[in-house]
Amino acid sequence: MSTALSPRDAGVRRGAGLPKWSLWAVAAGSVALAAGIGLVAGLHSHIQWGLIAALLFVLGTYAVAARAEGRRQAKDRVATALVWVAFLLALVPLVSLVWTTVSRGVKVLDGYFLSHSMGVVADSEPGGGIYHAILGSLEQVGLATAIGAPIGVLTAIYLVEYGRGRLALAVTFFVDVMTGIPSIVAGLFILSLMLILDLQPFGFAGSLALAILMMPVVVRSTEEMLKLVPNELREASLALGIPKWRTILKVVLPTSLGGITTGVMLAVARIAGETAPVLLLVFGNPFINANPFEGAQASLPLYIYQQYAQSAGAGAAYDRAWAASLTLIAFVMILNLVARGIARWKAPKTGR
Repeated sequence: MSTALSPRDAGVRRGAGLPKWSLWAVAAGSVALAAGIGLVAGLHSHIQWGLIAALLFVLGTYAVAARAEGRRQAKDRVATALVWVAFLLALVPLVSLVWTTVSRGVKVLDGYFLSHSMGVVADSEPGGGIYHAILGSLEQVGLATAIGAPIGVLTAIYLVEYGRGRLALAVTFFVDVMTGIPSIVAGLFILSLMLILDLQPFGFAGSLALAILMMPVVVRSTEEMLKLVPNELREASLALGIPKWRTILKVVLPTSLGGITTGVMLAVARIAGETAPVLLLVFGNPFINANPFEGAQASLPLYIYQQYAQSAGAGAAYDRAWAASLTLIAFVMILNLVARGIARWKAPKTGR
């Protein structure tokens, strides 16, 4: 018994489809039509124009694909179009943030700005720099990483390789709780210890609070990376009589080093922008203090907050705040590039 196919289904069976340029044409038409609608309706926000264009693109894609390829293929086209629209919508605030920071931050960002401190320069006066804040951030984040990263990685190794019973469940529970702790709570915890010990603000106190915020992120990311290592690798190593600790050190960790490094860098990026713990514990200092264990220190997030608070949206302090923001973004970007380079260098070599 033969079943007759409609002309449209027969075209789909033969492999007929939309040409590659058709979706680009739909996108261009959607943008043009959205611009026309925006002008007629008096919409002055380009964001509104973009949302209208995205909606028209999805509808236009379905209409064109359904007519040429059938409804089943049209639904697949619409799903792909929705993914692209979601990607572009997520890209808009990122591009806007970077563009705004770069355009406003380059006004005073130069060698003098990076190599001098505020010193005796008032917040309302031009001049000054962020050398003292860069030095403080590097020391505080570096000490926090030296404390938090090893503890986080070792905790993850315990949970994945050794953790059994109530202790592992308790550690997992507290890691989950610590992941959602606000930064101000970590700062208050260290501040209470400082009050008990009658200590004055100093840079290392900020590092301790940042390490508390860093550890759960490192534990969670490292734990997931270790779980991705195939058990066959562990079993093959153990079958050769190699101790478990050496298997972890020589097989498991090198295999997952790329993911672990990325997780550590994500944690560093998070703590590098924290302001509340630094404000409570480090207190800020317009002069250069290279000793994180004595006296108040500056940091980039705290410097940005203080300069913007004094600027009232204009003036020299406003420009310094944006320049410091651009420097902080560049600092995090450089860290991520270095981490990717280390991960690729230390990744296990694979042959074909």
